Amino acid sequence: MSRFALVLVLASALTLGCSLTSGTATSGSDTSILFQDDFSDSGSGWDKLSSDTAVTDYVDGIYRILINEAMSYYWANPGRSFTDVRVEVEATKVGGSDDNGLGVICRYRDTENFYFALISSDGFAGISKVSGGKQSLISGELITNSDAIRQGNGRNAVRFDCLGNSLTLLANGTQVAAAIDGDLTDGDVGLIAGTYDTPGTDIQFDNFVVRAP
Repeated sequence: MSRFALVLVLASALTLGCSLTSGTATSGSDTSILFQDDFSDSGSGWDKLSSDTAVTDYVDGIYRILINEAMSYYWANPGRSFTDVRVEVEATKVGGSDDNGLGVICRYRDTENFYFALISSDGFAGISKVSGGKQSLISGELITNSDAIRQGNGRNAVRFDCLGNSLTLLANGTQVAAAIDGDLTDGDVGLIAGTYDTPGTDIQFDNFVVRAP
C-alpha cells in the first residue's frame, strides 16, 4: 500500500532560480494549450539536478526524476505562472518499488506553498496541499485505490484540474481523487515523484501539457 498520505515532510525541493513568467500558447492549432513540452529541447526551462541522492533532468526526449534515498520527494518546475488550468502528463515507472508517488503540481508559489496530485505504481491516488511548509492530504482522510491506475511499469496519463477551488485528479481519463480548497489561486506547474521505505524510484515523464479550462 502506498503511503504518501502519511508523509508529512516533502524533502529536497528544487529551487534553482527560475523566475515565474506568464504562460503563452505554444500550439497554433489548439488554442486551449497554454504551455506544452515534449522534453526534446533540454533548454526549455525545467529545473535540473544531478547528485548522489537524486537526478531531475532531461534524458533522451523525456524528463526523468530518479530518487536514491528513502522517504523523499523531489520535484521540478518550468518557471511559469497560471491560474485555472488542466495539467496533463504521461508518466512511466522504469525502476524502484511500486510503493512510490508520481504526479503533477499546480499553483506552486514557492517551496512551502503549492498543490500536488499523486498516483502510485501500486494503484493509489490522492491530492495534497503544502501550506506554510506543512503537508496535508485534502482529498479525504485516506488515499484511495483505483483500478484506473496502471500498476507496475504501466504508463499512466495523469491529469490534474485546478479550477477555482475545485481540484480533481484523473488517471487514464478516470477521476481518482477530488478536493475543494481555495487557499492558492495561481502559480507555477510541475512534476513530482517520491519514495517511501525503498529508494530507487525512477520515473519518466513525457508530453507535458497545460490547458485552459
